[in-house]
Amino acid sequence: MFRSIFFTAFVAISAVVASPAVVDSTGGQRTCGTVPTDAEVARMEAHFAANKVTPKSDAAAVGPVPVYFHVIYANTTLSGGYVPDSQITNQISVMNTAYASVPLSWSLVGTTRTLNADWFNNVGPGTSQQTAMKTALRQGGANALNVYTVGFKSGAGAGLLGYSTFPSDYAGNPTDDGTVILYSSLPGGTSSPYNLGQTLTHEAGHWVGLYHTFQGGCSGSGDSVSDTPAEASAAFGCPTGRDTCSTAGVDPIHNFMDYTDDSCMNQFTAGQATRLKSQIATYRGIS
Repeated sequence: MFRSIFFTAFVAISAVVASPAVVDSTGGQRTCGTVPTDAEVARMEAHFAANKVTPKSDAAAVGPVPVYFHVIYANTTLSGGYVPDSQITNQISVMNTAYASVPLSWSLVGTTRTLNADWFNNVGPGTSQQTAMKTALRQGGANALNVYTVGFKSGAGAGLLGYSTFPSDYAGNPTDDGTVILYSSLPGGTSSPYNLGQTLTHEAGHWVGLYHTFQGGCSGSGDSVSDTPAEASAAFGCPTGRDTCSTAGVDPIHNFMDYTDDSCMNQFTAGQATRLKSQIATYRGIS
């Protein structure tokens, strides 16, 4: 979330796990709406540890993951959310480039287009519009990424760039699984500096089981990945050399799971690759 979001006990957590990413009224900065508490993360990590499936090889390529794009629009103009196929194709290319180091690949298998101004304007975490939209449109199983593009104009979703579910959310509520992003964050969109396609890269990061790099701040287990240096808070822009924690390593401002500008983001770590592969093997049957 970026830029922005497991089983009975974990479903209640999911609303705060993949945190909404909010763009302020100037269009400048993303801030996080909610993040899981240390106690919630501890419960989720305990469940993961107890059920963990280890991939056959960290070096093995995974995928392609089938992707279903659901374009929600208020009218057939670009500003009304009617994004062209070319932007969707470019978005998949951005994703494949971003995840090449994992390596994890993505493949567009279907696109739907739905005229619904209420959904376009008012979808947000926990809203009735979101429930109706996902119930009507979601396709595939736990292994399929469903992406919904909306306008986030008002209500609970006002100002968001995106939000997502986590892998272990799926068993408790399959219909809710997926990511919702701002239509103009796709490559070539109008939400500069967040219009190079990295909003979906980030939200898909949650979908495959990654936390924000600043999860937990400077103390505790952080994002549960050992090779992402601790970070006190989200970074914005591209603040080279930023170092907010006394532990080794400057802040991972170039990581896709921080909140920096799209042009600043260019990496997942080896530890993140190992974690996400185990998460999707455990909860999504992808290996």
